[in-house]
Parts: sequence; C-alpha cells; structure tokens
Amino acid sequence: METKILRIKERSIRYPKEVFTSIGHLINEELLLLCHKELDGNKATGVDQVTKEQYEQNLVENLHRIVARLKQKAYHPQPVKRVFIPKGDGKQVRPLGIATYEDKLVQLALKKLLEAVFEPHFLNHSYGFRPNRSAHEALKELTLSIERGKVSYVVDADIKGFFDHVNHEKLIECVQKRVQDPNIIRLIRRFLIAGVK
Repeated sequence: METKILRIKERSIRYPKEVFTSIGHLINEELLLLCHKELDGNKATGVDQVTKEQYEQNLVENLHRIVARLKQKAYHPQPVKRVFIPKGDGKQVRPLGIATYEDKLVQLALKKLLEAVFEPHFLNHSYGFRPNRSAHEALKELTLSIERGKVSYVVDADIKGFFDHVNHEKLIECVQKRVQDPNIIRLIRRFLIAGVK
C-alpha cells in the first residue's frame, strides 16, 4: 500500500498540473489496517467511547464494513465530541473535536492520499500541519534567519478561529484543483458537516 501512495506522490511531482480522478478506491482494508497500526491507542475516545483496543477485537470485520460502506457511498462520519483544552496562557480555552476511532482511521487514510498529492508542492519554509515538521523546527529556522540575515522586524499573526470559519466551498475548490475523485470529495464534504456533540 505504501508503494501505491508513493507512486501517487511521484506522479504528483512529475506532473504538477495533473488532476487525480480515481484514488478513492485506495481507501481499502489494507490502507485502513496500516492506519490502525499507526494510530495511538492512548488517545481520547469519540462520542461512541470505542477505544482502539475495543475496535481491534473485531478488526477484520470492522475494516470490511467501513470499506463496504465507502463503496456503497453510505459512509457517514459521526459527530465529533467537543472538549475544551486550556490555551497557553491558562486563562482561555480552545475547542477541540475528538472523532470516533473509526472516523480517525478513515481520516488518516484520506490524509495519506491527499498528502501524497499536495505535500510535494508546499514551500520548504512552510511548517503548519506538515509531516515530520513541528513548531519547534519553525522557530529554529526563524532564529537562524534572524541571526544570519538582515531582519528589521518580525510579525506574529494568528487567525482567530480559522478552522471554525473556513469556507467549505473554497476549501473544496482548492482540493479539486488536483483531486477530482467524486468519492474523495464526497468524503471530505461529509467530514466537514459531521457536526459536534
């Protein structure tokens, strides 16, 4: 499976204008099993309270059911569980949505496919939500740039509530510049409107 994802990445690099119209079928039992192995079993549970340990008791059947629902276009993510975590200052809180374990599996599979298409085209100095990159690494690069370059000022900006207000249609338009598989687009739309409990 990793070879197939690597091929998508290589094709995306080689043909930067190519639109991928058929990659949704790669969200299969093999990819979902890989995602299951990668997911941390110590994370909080979603609205259904199912843990990784509980889910893997019938893992083969569960993965088969997910794939069957995806093929039948009947997969619908459950609402995320809303929790609030303290912000850095300890005075404010940040809302966080916790998906069910099953939805985490599908999200990770979807992420792997989209990442193969889009990741090679991000600028090297972009760090937000990227694999093998962290805020600490971004700060190190910034520090080096300040120390070695000619810098007059640094601007720190944060878009308040960005993920709460992102325009879904604009987001889909951006995805469709490279991915027009209707199964992938449908899945993204369903995750975007899954709701909160």
